[in-house]
Amino acid sequence: MRADRLVSLVLLLRRHGRLSAEALARELEVSTRTVLRDIEALSTAGVPVYAERGRHGGFALLPGFRTELTGLNHEEALALLIAGSRRGAQAFGLGSALASAMLKVIDALPESYRDTASDAAQRLLIDPETDLLSRRLVAEELSDTIVTEVRRAVLTGHKLRIHYAAVDQKPQWRTVDPIGLVTVRGQGYLLATRSGADRTYRLSRVLAAEELAEPAQRPDRVDLDQAWQDRSTRFREGGELISVLVRVNPARREELVGTALAVRSEVADADGRLRMEVTFQDRRHAEWAMWQLATNAEVLAPPWLRTALHDRAAALATCYEVSSAR
Repeated sequence: MRADRLVSLVLLLRRHGRLSAEALARELEVSTRTVLRDIEALSTAGVPVYAERGRHGGFALLPGFRTELTGLNHEEALALLIAGSRRGAQAFGLGSALASAMLKVIDALPESYRDTASDAAQRLLIDPETDLLSRRLVAEELSDTIVTEVRRAVLTGHKLRIHYAAVDQKPQWRTVDPIGLVTVRGQGYLLATRSGADRTYRLSRVLAAEELAEPAQRPDRVDLDQAWQDRSTRFREGGELISVLVRVNPARREELVGTALAVRSEVADADGRLRMEVTFQDRRHAEWAMWQLATNAEVLAPPWLRTALHDRAAALATCYEVSSAR
């Protein structure tokens, strides 16, 4: 891995011309001390890297220096294949591999194309961390060690032993046959089977993972998109879900759809509002989602939800009631 880091360091200097040790450390996700050791190793190997002193100093390569790069390694190629967005790479533990791969891609471009490509990249943004209302997408914190072990078992077709903390249960060890990995809105999932039955595990709840030598029992080919759709349907239709009939302002439709588990029906009323039947995980989920929409949505059924929202609004009105003495 150090060899890949040294190549990335050279490419960063070629790309930016001069960078401080702190900037290199941030880009490579290592300590400043490690960067200094890597600079020394490059110099020893004959790479013409030198230090520039002063306030705007840093490290740079002698003008015109080029190096022949080895091809993309396995993880870098994989990162590019799944990197529709950087978040996808992060969810599968391939963020650093994607950064390294992109440096190699830029360096491989003809010199006349590099500036054009860099300018184009600056003008395209995929999946920003916040939307127009400044609502932040909360990405899960995943252990690189765990995700790497899970990913390796998925790609090699070996059984996987995981220490999993299911909701409201004590963590338990279980052995599964991994099928694939899916990322949805910054959350990663492992699709697998256990004793022949379909199972879906949230990566953030995997406390430890171990790839086993035994081959996994799974089909040679899989339609991962269809598998995810099937499991999503079973999840939405399982358990005691709450169905709500609501009239909503079309301007807030996407917000409602984003919080609901599913949309069962949707028609437009004469006044332009949308009459929708949506499902939620439980009563608390339904009440919270409808409260967020305020007067932009009117719950038509069930009656208990209308009552709950009425009581909450009445309590809020009482809290802010203007005193007659004032």
